[in-house]
Amino acid sequence: MRILIENISIVPMTAPDEIIDLGYLIIENNKILEISEGKPPTIHFDKVIEGCNKVLLPGLINTHTHLAMTLFRGYADDLPLMEWLENKIWPLEDKLTAADVYWGTMLAIAEMIRSGTTSFADMYFFMEEVALAVQNSGVRGVLSRGLIGNGPNGEQSLQENVELIKKWNHQAEGRITVWFGPHAPYTCSPDYLSRVADLAKEMNVGIHIHLAETKHEYDSISEQFGKSPIALAEETGLFGCHVLAAHCVHLNARDFEILRKHNVKIAHNPESNMKLGSGIASVKEMLECGLTVSLGTDGASSNNNLDLLQEMRTAAFLQKVANLDPTALPAYQVLEMATINGARALGQEELIGSLAPGKQADMIIMDISKPHMVPCHDVVANIVYSAQAADVETVIVNGEVLMEARIIKSFDEDEVLRNAKLAAKRLTAGE
Repeated sequence: MRILIENISIVPMTAPDEIIDLGYLIIENNKILEISEGKPPTIHFDKVIEGCNKVLLPGLINTHTHLAMTLFRGYADDLPLMEWLENKIWPLEDKLTAADVYWGTMLAIAEMIRSGTTSFADMYFFMEEVALAVQNSGVRGVLSRGLIGNGPNGEQSLQENVELIKKWNHQAEGRITVWFGPHAPYTCSPDYLSRVADLAKEMNVGIHIHLAETKHEYDSISEQFGKSPIALAEETGLFGCHVLAAHCVHLNARDFEILRKHNVKIAHNPESNMKLGSGIASVKEMLECGLTVSLGTDGASSNNNLDLLQEMRTAAFLQKVANLDPTALPAYQVLEMATINGARALGQEELIGSLAPGKQADMIIMDISKPHMVPCHDVVANIVYSAQAADVETVIVNGEVLMEARIIKSFDEDEVLRNAKLAAKRLTAGE
């Protein structure tokens, strides 16, 4: 299968000066064959996509999600994190079935496709159902079984994560990657985290964990162990693996040194942190000290959407106001966070995150002809500061067209909406 995308502006995310005003890209099977300015070669193509008044860029990468929590969107809003978790979310999660998680995940995938996200990192449970959703929908995912080591099912959950890796890692044409998912230092003992680290090294997989999300977490861990959550994680050996650390809002000077020393990847979740009152992560400082910072939405119950375009705008504006500096987190840098930095966070920068020959064909096409996108003095600035989810017209993952002309082609969206509504209604019945 050979696809041509022609007469289109291209933001390849390889360098700021490599943006193509008008050019073409050729996909052969699941990879990018050629990308260039000007006119394409006169050869046979199985499919031609016209790109006039459109822009082509890598698919967006959401590096921290709990996808099935779409079923809790709008439920138990405006509460502190621990009260929200302990009194509202965790009791409702106890009612979840495997089918609920499947349909909640499919609902999230539909939302992400519609807003240009092609890859994500998810931590939850019933992860076989999440893997099935990834397989059936055509997107790309890094999946981790959420592990509450201090809970009654800590050992069982760890074994489930091991089995998930054995069964699903590198499946679905390579679109599925499986890691370990210890929830956080306040739900997993140091000994448990050390065991997770040992298993991750043994199985050669990464680790996805929440770290230093709230001041309460920072203070309680410091009081209990005499060190910060970051320092505690280092002591357990966790950072001897590829680690994706979600949030990292509350850091001291030593924490920055530890994260940089071990090349820990950060998933920044500005809207979730704002909604839950968790604080403002020092993203400008993180980037200046050489850390890889990517973007996540967190779950739809604490955001309340999975729109990474909106997350980019929020991330940029939040750093500007927090630092009283309008030059903080400029447009190209925040777009890097949502694309190539996201790929680096997932250890997949050789495969995705930018458009170049030989890379996997994960990309999106956006309409730049609507009033809110005109004029276009700077296409990257328009994408970051002006674009909306509805501007995403076409989504391609692994060379397969998942959405075209705003119509999802890889699954029945109406069926997903119907089943997700039924699941949410059952879960909240009597509340």
